[in-house]
Amino acid sequence: MRAILAIDQGTTNSKAVLVSETGEVFARGSATVGISYPQPGWVEQDARRIFASVCEAIESCLKKVSDVTIEAVAVSNQRESVTMWDAETGEVLGPVLSWQCRRTAPDCARLIAEGHLDRVQALTGLPLDPMFPGSKFRWLLDRVPAGHRVRLGTIDSWLIHCLTDGRRHVCDASNAARSQLFDLNGQVWSEELGQIFGVDIALLPEVLDSAADFGTTRGLPGIADGTPIRSAIGDSHAALFGHGAFKPGDGKVTFGTGSSVMTTLPRFIAPQNGITTTVAWRIAGVPTFAFEGNILVSAASLPWMAGILGLADVAALVDLAATAEPGGPGFVPAFVGLGAPYWSSDARALFARINFSTTRAQMARSVTDSIACQVHDVIAAMRAQSGGKLGALYVDGGPSQNRFLMQCVSNLIEHAVIQCEAPEASALGAAYLAGLSLGLWKDLDAIEALPRSTAVIRPEEIDRIGLLNTWNDALARSTLRPTPVKCE
Repeated sequence: MRAILAIDQGTTNSKAVLVSETGEVFARGSATVGISYPQPGWVEQDARRIFASVCEAIESCLKKVSDVTIEAVAVSNQRESVTMWDAETGEVLGPVLSWQCRRTAPDCARLIAEGHLDRVQALTGLPLDPMFPGSKFRWLLDRVPAGHRVRLGTIDSWLIHCLTDGRRHVCDASNAARSQLFDLNGQVWSEELGQIFGVDIALLPEVLDSAADFGTTRGLPGIADGTPIRSAIGDSHAALFGHGAFKPGDGKVTFGTGSSVMTTLPRFIAPQNGITTTVAWRIAGVPTFAFEGNILVSAASLPWMAGILGLADVAALVDLAATAEPGGPGFVPAFVGLGAPYWSSDARALFARINFSTTRAQMARSVTDSIACQVHDVIAAMRAQSGGKLGALYVDGGPSQNRFLMQCVSNLIEHAVIQCEAPEASALGAAYLAGLSLGLWKDLDAIEALPRSTAVIRPEEIDRIGLLNTWNDALARSTLRPTPVKCE
C-alpha cells in the first residue's frame, strides 16, 4: 500500500499516522512529550525529547502495518513554541519556550509602552503578547552560550532539521506567520520587525509554501533514507485544511490544552476586536488567510478540576457536570493569563459566585461551561468584524469527541458544529498537503470530496443570557488589579 506518513507534534504528545491514497488513516502511533514549569508563568520543553517522541510515535505506528510504501513525510506541529540550536553540530542551545510561556510579558509591555503595538499588528496580524515568538527569540538569544553559530526556529523547522540530519533549515509560511517576525503582505521576514524585537532575521529558516520540497530523510529509524518531506504546516492550520474548510466563512475549533478558533477569509483583513489574522496555508506562492482566536487554556482545566474533586478522570468530571444545570458559579481558566479576545497577561484563574449551596456538580459544570464561553467570545469577535455569515464549523481534538461538551458549545454560539469521527484532523491536513504536492490529489476540490465521517450537533434552547452574565461577571473579576493591602 502507498501511504503518507504524517507527523503531528503537539504540546503534550507526538503522533504519527499513515494516510492512504483514499485519505483514510489506517495506522496510528503516539508518544508523550513532557512539559515543565520552572516558575510561575514559565512553560518550557526539551527539544531533544520532542524529536525523540516523534521517533517513538513513528516506530509505534509502523509496527502496526506491513508491506507499506511511504511516499512522503508530512509535518504538522505545535505553533508559537520556539528553540535554538547550533547550525553546525545540531546541539540544542536552550529550552523550547512553549506557546503558553509568559516569561517575556515584561518585554512585551515595554514594546507596547515604546509605541510598537500598532506597527507590529499591521505587519503581522498579531498583538504584542508573550504567546507569540518575537520576544521569546530575543530571550533565547540573550542566553546563547559563547562560541556557537545559532539557528532559531519554530518546531517545524527543528523537526525538519532532525529529519534531514541537519541538511535543511526551513519552515512553512503558516508557522512563519505566527513568529511575529514575518510580514504577512510581503510574505518575507521583516528587517523592521527584527529590529523591533532585536532578532537577526538571518538566523531564521527559509520560508517555503506549506506544500513544498522540505528535503529528504536521513538516519530516521524505520524510514528509508531519501524519503521526501513534502509538507509542513502549523497544527491548527492543518486541521482547517484537513476538514476541507476552503470556503470563506468556514471554520473549525480545535480543542486541546488550549483552543484555536479559525475561519477562512476571502482575502487579508487587518485584525480587530482581540482576534488575529494569519496565513492559513500557502500553495504555489499564494497565501490563504484566516481569522484566528487563540484560547490559552481550554481542556487543560478538565484534568485539573477532576483532581481537585477527587474524580478518577476527565470522563467522570464531564459526567458529573452533565447532572447540573447551567447557571451556577462562574469559572475563568486564566492559569497563564487570558488569550483571545481579551489578551490579559495579568488575569488569574478563579471561581465566582460561590455560596454554601454550591455543589460539586455545579463546580464541574462551571469548568466545562468555561470552554464554551471562551469559544463564544472569540466567534462573537469574528462575527463583529467580518460581517459575513459563519459557514460550516468543524470541531476536532480529543475533547471534541464528547457529545456533552460539544452540545454546550453549539448551544452557546447558536450554531451547528460538525463533529468528526477521525481525531487526527491536523495530521490529515498535513498529509493532504503532501499528497497535493505529490499529485496524489490534483486540487482542493479533490481533497474536499474525500469521504469524512461526521455528525452534526445542532443548538438547543438554553438560558444563554444568564450563563453569559455569570461568565462576564467572573471574567471581570479575573482581570481586576486590586490595590494590595500592606501588612505591618
